[in-house]
Amino acid sequence: MDEKKVILKVSNLTKEFKIKSHKLGERPQILHALTDVSLDVYQGETLGIIGESGCGKSTFGKCLVQLHKPTRGSVEYQGVNILELKKGQMKNIKKEIQMVFQDPFSSLDPRMTAGKLVEEPMIAHKTEKDRKSRSKKALQLLQTVGLDIQHVHRYPHEFSGGQRQRINIARALALNPKLIVCDEPVSALDVSIQAQVLNLFNQLQREYGLTYVFISHDLSVIKHISDRIAIMYLGRIVEICRAQELYENPLHPYTKALLSAIPPESPFEKRERIVLKGEIPSPIGEQIGCPLAGRCSFCKERCRNEMPGLCDRGDGHQVACFLYENK
Repeated sequence: MDEKKVILKVSNLTKEFKIKSHKLGERPQILHALTDVSLDVYQGETLGIIGESGCGKSTFGKCLVQLHKPTRGSVEYQGVNILELKKGQMKNIKKEIQMVFQDPFSSLDPRMTAGKLVEEPMIAHKTEKDRKSRSKKALQLLQTVGLDIQHVHRYPHEFSGGQRQRINIARALALNPKLIVCDEPVSALDVSIQAQVLNLFNQLQREYGLTYVFISHDLSVIKHISDRIAIMYLGRIVEICRAQELYENPLHPYTKALLSAIPPESPFEKRERIVLKGEIPSPIGEQIGCPLAGRCSFCKERCRNEMPGLCDRGDGHQVACFLYENK
């Protein structure tokens, strides 16, 4: 990608949840799910978002498609801040930004056949003129994702997990989107099925020119599918760069520890395991300093009091760590 076009620009995205106290008269506490997340997504790429469970990955994805309303910040889709749009204006944007969810079963209505499930978005957005054209397109989409005419009239419980996820992908394609947010789309599937679905994502990206924000906790999955990768820790982006660069030259102490957990490809390969000591800090209450400070062997006094911003190390490699601030 020589001349990269930004399709999605996220700036200082923050999401806080109020947690009500059970004690009378006590103020609710604040859970900081996302804090000042800023990144660009380029047209035609796959941006992988990775981190431990509870780091804010799924919250980030849901904020992008307006399933969560951010506390502050902006999400610009093709130059328009979608957080400022009214409901009627947002309906057109929703056709272009779709989401594939983690659980392929609970995200499908068990009372509807595969064909009707794929037709449903077309009905809601009135994109096809009549029932015949909707049915025809639904069949075409099911065939595109590897299903066939024999599957059109079957119900979700009659499919395997991999087939159900293919139906979800067909639903996401029904409105001809430009951007798809994939929230752990293969984590509930067997490893052999995971590979098939990941290959399908790659095939569809080539055929339709799609852009993906691909969320996962699985390092091998992210490595396989991503052009660039953003590492999240406790609601913040701590490092972002090209996928190959991240695996060859990780900079942030958290990224190094995360990648050291990947089993070596060869039994003769020796790799030092980096273990972060201590517990992950609570996202509830006031957040001061770097969230990794209490677990990082490079921690200085400044780290405990200030939050480092992302600094560019060249070629789009950004890292939020004081170790690299003046280098």
